[in-house]
Amino acid sequence: MSNALFADSPAKGLVCRSCDATYDLIAQHACWQCWGPLEVDYDLGELAKVTREQIEAGPQNIWRYAPLLPVGVNPEDRVSLNPGLTPLIDAKHLAKALGMRKLWVKDDSANPTHSFKDRVVSTALSAAVKLGFDRFACASTGNLANSVAAHAARAGVPSIVFIPHDLEPGKIVQSAIYGGQLVAVQGSYDDVNRLCSELTETDEFESTAFVNVNLRPYYAEGSKTLGYEVAEQLGWRLPEQVVVPMASGELLTKIHKAFEESAEIGLTEPGKVRVFGAQSAGCSPIADAFSAGTDVITPVKPTGIAKSLNIGDPAAGPYAIEACRSTGGGMAKVSDDEIREGVKLLAATTGVFAETAGGVVVATLRKLLESGQLDPEAETVIYNTGEGLKTLDAVSSLVGPTHTVKPSLKAAKEAGLL
Repeated sequence: MSNALFADSPAKGLVCRSCDATYDLIAQHACWQCWGPLEVDYDLGELAKVTREQIEAGPQNIWRYAPLLPVGVNPEDRVSLNPGLTPLIDAKHLAKALGMRKLWVKDDSANPTHSFKDRVVSTALSAAVKLGFDRFACASTGNLANSVAAHAARAGVPSIVFIPHDLEPGKIVQSAIYGGQLVAVQGSYDDVNRLCSELTETDEFESTAFVNVNLRPYYAEGSKTLGYEVAEQLGWRLPEQVVVPMASGELLTKIHKAFEESAEIGLTEPGKVRVFGAQSAGCSPIADAFSAGTDVITPVKPTGIAKSLNIGDPAAGPYAIEACRSTGGGMAKVSDDEIREGVKLLAATTGVFAETAGGVVVATLRKLLESGQLDPEAETVIYNTGEGLKTLDAVSSLVGPTHTVKPSLKAAKEAGLL
């Protein structure tokens, strides 16, 4: 019955990433046979029917890619703030500062709630309504809670979002302002996620859609649009290198999947994009495993200022490692001071004020260049996933007025302004 609900979709079911077991399109995120993660499985023949012209004639948001997603072909089925088609910025001054030939910044802070999470929430909640859920929820490090609460407000659906108690104040306010329930949990994100997983098994939460738990396969697919968009904005070609921030690792794997998929179905010419992952040294289980030459993730207790990336037990970590290794890419981790300098450098050279995750990406880009892992001559795209106004505390002590003067020409002259 569930597949009948998705009759207009190119998705044919769910498939286990570990053992290839298949399932109908249901609300489930783990394989019953091996407990591996599930993802959406597509009919590639249907995807191959999608043309560039069809996409370009679509709406000015992620739903132009609806024929490549599990949901959204019918506009009436969409639960969305209509995110997407965010700027791809020619970062020529940042490239010059770093000694690079060609560098772009994909700036997803331009989405409705100012992070890339609007993409994944739109796909997850569109699936949620099809599957009969009547309340929206999530476990979040901040940006996801903002997006779920905002989507629920727009759709007129109740929401309940769960966050660690020590999030940045800006993200707490932005989640609360939309009027849903906001639950601060005394613990880390991993504690929050564990609680939400347990809640999905209770009768009281039977009709609640946790976008990144019981709807995770649909949720993750929204990140593919960040790959499709970059290819389209580059004139339907693939970049040579990308640097992507990692929390669970899923964003990186889905961008990689979109690049491979777009070439496979003929939207772009075949080509291999070298994929690089960026983490904070305060929470770097994926980068540490990569450096150790293993795909076994050792969970950590997160610290540091990049709280949106603070997932100590990242579910998609092994798959992110596989994507980087298979493409000849790499990973690196950076300190809090390097993150702050990354935020400042990006702002000073592009006019983009990124949250701390963006600082992680810029600092990692610099480190990968210095170590020789990343080619300065190759066309490169880096991803900024959120707005700097959400994480003001991280850099507020480093910047301020360059001069303080009295309101007179004499004072201005004495200060060296004349």
